[in-house]
Amino acid sequence: MWDKIRKSLRLQLFLSSIAAVVFLLLGIKFLTDDLKFASILMFVPVGAYLICVNFWFIKSVLAPIAKMTDFAGKIAEGSYGIQSDEPTDNEIGVLTSEINSMSEKIAESDKTRTDFVSQVSHELRTPLTAITGWSETIAFDPTLDEDSRKGIQIISSEAERLTSMVTELLDYTRIQDGRFSVNIESVDIAALLEDAIFTYNELFRQAGVTVEYSECDEEIPPIPGDSVRLKQVLLNIFDNAIKHGGDGKKIDALLRYDEENAIIVIRDYGRGIPEDELPHVKEKFYKGSSKDRGTGIGLAVCDEIISLHDGSLEIDNAVGGGCCVVIRLPVKDKNARQ
Repeated sequence: MWDKIRKSLRLQLFLSSIAAVVFLLLGIKFLTDDLKFASILMFVPVGAYLICVNFWFIKSVLAPIAKMTDFAGKIAEGSYGIQSDEPTDNEIGVLTSEINSMSEKIAESDKTRTDFVSQVSHELRTPLTAITGWSETIAFDPTLDEDSRKGIQIISSEAERLTSMVTELLDYTRIQDGRFSVNIESVDIAALLEDAIFTYNELFRQAGVTVEYSECDEEIPPIPGDSVRLKQVLLNIFDNAIKHGGDGKKIDALLRYDEENAIIVIRDYGRGIPEDELPHVKEKFYKGSSKDRGTGIGLAVCDEIISLHDGSLEIDNAVGGGCCVVIRLPVKDKNARQ
């Protein structure tokens, strides 16, 4: 019996309420019978009881619920598989056990998805490499007619697009597994930005987009960074500027220096991003109202790369229209500054 009461918050509250009502009624009866001292003896325990119940309610109900709310919030933020280590024997304990089970099942499901994406991505790389290589080889055949040559170019272009998507998916799986890393070395950020613009020159020309590059007036010292990963970020942002802001026919690229950070600003003059979608654009697989093809994880990967450089990636709508991306990269290594 007592074990059942100990394990049931509802039963504890019910019995406590009955006890309070009994004491209160006795106190009222003694008061109406003009037994003031006896009524006081009844009301004092009732007051003390109410105080004790409040403390009990805070400790046994509110505190565990607050803890479970925080625990559930961590799961919602992506900490799948975490477990609450302080279960109780009552209804709160049952809730804790169910949330622990849910967290574990979500972690298993997420791992299955990540493993599947990784395996499929690896399987796709070999045939895509073969398709790209053979399409480039066939394109040099002088006997091809114009329609066949255009068809080969389409095959090559689509193979490259799929290869890029596969690379993003592999990066995503590495991020999920905690295997994503950067190779830090000394990087000339100005040269890297110019190289990224040069790499996409033909793509800019085909899209009819003009790039206006504003160099930094000050000399920026080499920064600690992974040149390959940083170029990946720049190319992704330029690619998005063409896809989503190409109708503005203009992209601005600026490089600035504020003694602590190298600052890269890339702005297009397109339609911009809906305000309600701005807070989510860096989330994995988020595409919003965009109808453009893609995985929806490019910006999430870019944000991870910049975070690993102790920098920041900010995306907002520009004044006057279009989208503006601001990248800040520290010019000194974080550990060196400390």
